[in-house]
Amino acid sequence: MVTPKPPRPERRNRRPAAGSRSALEHGVALLARREYSRHELRRRMDARGFDAADAEAALAELAARGWQSDARYATLLARSRAAQGYGPRRIRMELAAQGIARDEAQAAVQALDHDWTRAATDLVRRRCGSLADAASRRRAAQMLLRRGFETATVRCVTRTGIEDAADGED
Repeated sequence: MVTPKPPRPERRNRRPAAGSRSALEHGVALLARREYSRHELRRRMDARGFDAADAEAALAELAARGWQSDARYATLLARSRAAQGYGPRRIRMELAAQGIARDEAQAAVQALDHDWTRAATDLVRRRCGSLADAASRRRAAQMLLRRGFETATVRCVTRTGIEDAADGED
């Protein structure tokens, strides 16, 4: 005889309803985990069903208290992406997609004080090895452009060769 299975316990909704905590509390809970741009926080609050006026007031309060800063977010994201081997164009584009103003994005990239030619040279050395023939130089240039390096940097690295580009920047 087969015994029937006991009924499944009701699943608990892991997300509390928007009315159970304020937009400010929700914003603080999100920022406790990692940095967010104002645009990203606003999107998350909208998805959670908070009133637009409450969400804007909460975002203004978070910024006033210094808990949310687009400049700080831009600096952290730019530093992270540069360490991952992305170029300045890609970093600025990603910051723009996150709702960061153009001047803040540019300031974050410039604040890195990063040697983009050396970064591109190291990336080509790791990924492509030698640039002995035209096909390998073309592949390296395409890779660097996809990763967001400036055209002048790509030209410098692929035309002069890896060794010359690394020596010329010291």
